[in-house]
Amino acid sequence: MAESKMSFEQAMARLEEIVRRLEQGDVPLEEALGLFEEGSRLVKKCSAQLDKAEQKVSKLLAGPGGKPREVPFTEEGQA
Repeated sequence: MAESKMSFEQAMARLEEIVRRLEQGDVPLEEALGLFEEGSRLVKKCSAQLDKAEQKVSKLLAGPGGKPREVPFTEEGQA
């Protein structure tokens, strides 16, 4: 599956698989470099998804009666 189409969970599972393979220490150098590069891309993808989720959560504010209401996130960080 292409990295761009992976869900967060799929990316994390693939990243765990890459780490396991690299920790075994028997991967040829060229393959290890390729796995390391793929892992680096997956870390960036997962981190970006987590940052986006954190921004969304931080925009939930208490509304009337204490019930949460969602305020759209803007690129400038202002509601």
